[in-house]
Amino acid sequence: MKTILVVDDEFDILTVWRLLLERHGYTVLTASNGAVALELIRANRPAIIVSDCMMPVMSGLQLCAALYEDPELREIPIILCSAASDVPAQPNPHIAYARKPLSFDALLAMLARMGG
Repeated sequence: MKTILVVDDEFDILTVWRLLLERHGYTVLTASNGAVALELIRANRPAIIVSDCMMPVMSGLQLCAALYEDPELREIPIILCSAASDVPAQPNPHIAYARKPLSFDALLAMLARMGG
């Protein structure tokens, strides 16, 4: 069973995606911002991270940069979600970009492509 970390500052998104992903056999961790996510990632390395881009405290882009700087965490695949169309490309080749709103079917397809 793969562990997925969902990072978003919208509680409703965390709740719905956790329920849907658990129904599809995933173990789901959630975090409300990048700083909380980073602590969770170091303690319970997830197979894949699904992160919102715009969040308080630490954004998705800042989280991606912090993970890329850590050789032990750099290889974790990330799906970076944003409502904006102009998200700056990151140096990490393990990042896939998704436009919000993202349907659950589209998320499942991305997870499957990324080895989830």
